[in-house]
Formats: sequence, structure tokens, C-alpha cells
Amino acid sequence: MNHEPAKNDNRAILLISCPERLGIISAVSNLLLSYKANIVQFDQHTTDPRDGMFFMRILFDLETLPESFGQLEQDLAKMAEDYPMDWRLSKESQRKRMAIFVSKMDHCLVELLWRVKSKEIRVDIPMVISNHPDAKETVEAYGIPFYHIPLATQSKEEAERKALELLQGNVDFIVLARYMQILSPRFIAHYPNQIINIHHSFLPAFIGANPYKRAFMRGVKLIGATAYYVTNDLDEGPIIEQDVIRVNHRYTEEDLKVAGRHVERNVLAQAISWHVEDKVIVYGNKTIVFA
Repeated sequence: MNHEPAKNDNRAILLISCPERLGIISAVSNLLLSYKANIVQFDQHTTDPRDGMFFMRILFDLETLPESFGQLEQDLAKMAEDYPMDWRLSKESQRKRMAIFVSKMDHCLVELLWRVKSKEIRVDIPMVISNHPDAKETVEAYGIPFYHIPLATQSKEEAERKALELLQGNVDFIVLARYMQILSPRFIAHYPNQIINIHHSFLPAFIGANPYKRAFMRGVKLIGATAYYVTNDLDEGPIIEQDVIRVNHRYTEEDLKVAGRHVERNVLAQAISWHVEDKVIVYGNKTIVFA
């Protein structure tokens, strides 16, 4: 059964961020009105009504969208000269392309493959890239190309070069589904705010290897996960989604790991859904999520 909602070919999403200024909502609304667009959903947020930043997400229908899309982009670019704004216009019907990077732990990978196949996340997966061959059979069972780029036989620079060659022109964003390698600033620069990572939320308390063992020894009462956009500052990029689940003294170290995998899968999937649906605006080292 197809659970994916039908996508409207005439529906578009407009994201705007700009300094707070009188008249910006009216200007954007009037522009859409001039195209006879029907606003379906309107969300906004301001950091300060006087001198802050203004953020807006508009979902609208336009019967002439296929023919008018390019002209509307030009008019928005012209408006941005009067209102110094960053904006992004996208068609709801246009599917984004997601590459997945993975190492040996495959719980997040398998979750994403299943959610995409079951149409819970509306995205295409052109490829999965890994520094280990372990997930090859799992990935190819879904009809998705799998590329093994080992690090043991080459430098990280060479491995990243090969990955970029595969990615160029074929993907819109990248998900690190427990990819246990640090990406270089050179690699990240190719996909600013387009690389989503997941990690446990023990940081900074339990940095490094075996965090669950040390969490067990400390008797933690919460297990959590954080999904965020990758930046050059390790594990400090803009946070998209977080969640926790409660644990207790009865949990063994292995129980904690299982609980951690559960929350990691759900948090990563939710962050990807919001990204795919154009519900996230990055501002500095924060995100505005119109969920």
C-alpha cells in the first residue's frame, strides 16, 4: 500500500530570513497575490520585533507554477535588493536526493532505507558510501548502489576526493548514518548546511570511545541523541532535533546501547524529514524549525 501523500505539482515552499523590517510580510504576500497564488500555510518567527531577525515559511499553491517558477525567482531576487533577505524557493513535487555515509554500525542506515521504501520519508537515495564493506548486501537488496571507499589503503584526502566525484551533480544533501570518520573542511565546504549527522547526547560528559560503558558506570538516567548540520567545529553544528528516553538502574550496559540506537534512529529520521520538507532555516549556529 502506498502511504505517501500525493504531491501537488502546483505547490511551492518559500523560506525567507532577513533583518526585521516593517512591511516585509505585506511585500511578500502582495507578490504572491500578483501571481494569484493561494497561501496554504504561513509560519513566522522573529528574534526581536524591533531589531531582530525575521524568519518565514510559506506554503502556497499556484496553478501556473511550472510556467511561472522562473519569473517568480527573478521577482524574489529583485525584492531581496530592497529587503536584504536570504530566500529559497522550491517545488513540493521535486524530490531531494540523499546520499548516506555509513561505517560498521548499520542501525540508522537500515532505519532510513526502510522509511524511504515505506514512503515515510519522501527522498531518493542515489548511493550509499562506506569505509567498510559490511553494509553492501543490505543496501543493494534495496536496489541502491553501494560504494566501498576504504581508508586503510589510501589517505583520507584521496578517499574524500573519490567520494566527491561520486556525489557531484547526483545528490542534494548527505546524511552521516553513524559514519565514524571526521570530514575535512574542504569536503564540508562543498555541502554547507547540507550534511546531517547523528550522535549520542552524552557529550561533553563522555567524550571518546565506549561512552555507554562510562555512562553505565555513572548510572545515567537519560539516554539521548542529537541530529545536527556538520560544520568545521566538531559536533558543534546547528542542532535540528534532539530527544531523550528515561532509563534506570536495571539497565545493563547492553540495554543502554539498545536504547541509544532506538533514539538515534528516530531523531535522525525526524531531522531528515524536516530537512526534506524545507522546514529548517539555519541562522548562525542555530536552526529555526517550522515543525
